[in-house]
Amino acid sequence: MPIFNDTKVAFADKSDAQLRKAYWMFKMIEQPALTSFGTSILNFTVHNNFPFVTGIVKNTLFEQFCGGETREESMKVVKQLFKRGVGSIFDYSIEGKEDEETFDAVCKEIKDIVRFSVGNPAIPFIVFKPTAFGRIDLYEAVGKGAELTSSQKEEWERVVRRFDEVCKLCHENDKKVMVDAEETWMQDAADHLCEEMMEKYNQEKPIVWNTIQMYRTGRLEYMEEHLQRAREKNYFIGYKIVRGAYMEKERARAAEKGYPDPIQPTKEASDKNYNAGIDFVMNHLDKVSAFFGTHNEISSELVMDKMKAANLENGNPHVYFGQLYGMSDNITFYLSDKGYNVAKYLPYGPVKDVVPYLTRRAQENTSVAGQTGRELGLIKKELERRKGK
Repeated sequence: MPIFNDTKVAFADKSDAQLRKAYWMFKMIEQPALTSFGTSILNFTVHNNFPFVTGIVKNTLFEQFCGGETREESMKVVKQLFKRGVGSIFDYSIEGKEDEETFDAVCKEIKDIVRFSVGNPAIPFIVFKPTAFGRIDLYEAVGKGAELTSSQKEEWERVVRRFDEVCKLCHENDKKVMVDAEETWMQDAADHLCEEMMEKYNQEKPIVWNTIQMYRTGRLEYMEEHLQRAREKNYFIGYKIVRGAYMEKERARAAEKGYPDPIQPTKEASDKNYNAGIDFVMNHLDKVSAFFGTHNEISSELVMDKMKAANLENGNPHVYFGQLYGMSDNITFYLSDKGYNVAKYLPYGPVKDVVPYLTRRAQENTSVAGQTGRELGLIKKELERRKGK
């Protein structure tokens, strides 16, 4: 009997009405054509300030996947999750803007999150995306070693400064910070920058954590080489281990530009690579800590089994689990119930600005085989259980 199927534990905080609303929403997301059409319309109407649409979004997709429009508004969710032993990771989900004013504003917001969370164990990690601090084309140019113009050099210095300001503040306040991974063509520069920050701020413990996408090829080799560099320079590594979320975009770009597909050839190969990443971490806990971001029951159970085999207590500080808010509550709350370190990514921001994130989340749910169906099945099971009381 699967261990992650206790819907009473998973949905203890949800009313019947909330579950029925979630069921309806996942039912809509389950239809790829409807999702594609709906997200296009949604982006258009919200971008053009259709006020009634914003209200509909706030009461549906936004309510399911976001904490609130502000940190303060989101604290209700943070407190509710923490009552059940689940941490929250504020994810300021503003996407698609590429001007220096926005980069500075987001950097300030991230630093405000750090200060806001000091001394609060309910918020164990800070997180930001590299492209929240600089243009993706600039990361690509830096990663390729291209010759930069003087203005590009100044622009890159500002990116590095934003990274450093956030990581330094986290170091000073003993808060862990995760840097999300994005598209492969910008990742080399982001990896290098994360390593610089780790060398600077991870001398005593892992403050800065980079994200490794295991649906990519070559990531296991990267981790092995990085471990050697970390041992030589005597710093600790923090990794968030995920599968990845840009598969269609990555494959299309590789085909268009004629370079090798950077994504594992099959879902099974991605799963195998993810599990190899688990092995790597568990074999090097003297230097490496990991946050296993996964909605996969088998991978979650594999981490648990390996912790048990190594005689590690469930709450070992080097091992975290994580899922997105609004999804996989069956995994999250089972883990918290058993005393494991687990946290939810909790997006927040003005509804209009968060819509690109929400539509991407809906499209990712559609493309991940079985994910939406699993959510529907669990919600249906819980509603039937409550009816049978």
